[in-house]
Amino acid sequence: MGTLLISKIREEFPDRMMATFSVVPSPKVSDTVVEPYNATLSVHQLVENSDETFCIDNEALYDICMRTLKLSNPSYGDLNYLVSAVMSGVTTCLRFPGQLNSDLRKLAVNMVPFPR
Repeated sequence: MGTLLISKIREEFPDRMMATFSVVPSPKVSDTVVEPYNATLSVHQLVENSDETFCIDNEALYDICMRTLKLSNPSYGDLNYLVSAVMSGVTTCLRFPGQLNSDLRKLAVNMVPFPR
């Protein structure tokens, strides 16, 4: 559903830059059998239809909560807080004035090592 929406937005607005943030499932943390299949099948669409794709590992989120933040049982709110901090950090240059990375195109030039 999400990749279909992204491809439709890309068709309607081909000249606009698009960045996506995706949480990639982990077998240690996942309780749903089809999560790895959904992630695997959607990565191709994300790469084809977005200019920047930021993948966040679900297991790494849990490890940060447990080891760094010392939370014994992290909730979805804790994980969402970390994801929002990542999104906020990546898009800071878009929200505040500065010389480097003032728009998504400049951010892509500086962040993407092998552009398509």
